[in-house]
Amino acid sequence: MGREHRPCTGLLQTPEQSRALFRAVVPQLPEHDVALRLAHRSECQGVITRDNPVPYVSVIHEAALRMQFGGRDVARGQLHYLLEVSEWDHVTVFALPFDHGTFPGAGQTVVYAEGPVRQLGTVQIDNSHGPDFLHAETQPAQYRAQLDLLEGLALSPERSRDFIREIAHYL
Repeated sequence: MGREHRPCTGLLQTPEQSRALFRAVVPQLPEHDVALRLAHRSECQGVITRDNPVPYVSVIHEAALRMQFGGRDVARGQLHYLLEVSEWDHVTVFALPFDHGTFPGAGQTVVYAEGPVRQLGTVQIDNSHGPDFLHAETQPAQYRAQLDLLEGLALSPERSRDFIREIAHYL
């Protein structure tokens, strides 16, 4: 049996938050699967932590910022880590507050990997059955437009950091 393909998501998650998320999967994952997923996620995070990292932009909804997978201490640690990485030159974090109401793509985790030219972009959408990859020219273009809209709705990176600090303070 071949190695299962595991997409690279959660690039801004701490190991503690990732562990809590993996332990919340239904049906429950065996501990060795949790360990494998943590190792894979850590390896994937190398794209933003290595020398010569790739530029990375994340739009995070307020609901995700307020979730307490693993409890208050894990959530607070996650928010402090987001504040740290948001200061890196190659990482941009946008927060999208509740008061914007509904928005395109609500409830989906979308990863848009931009190619050297837009026509080579790929979109990964996480679903309960696993990831779907979209790479026909029109699909990534639609998701790129959606992400551009979300970035426009979100708080600026500076205001996003203030917003995350405020949430962390009250946890």
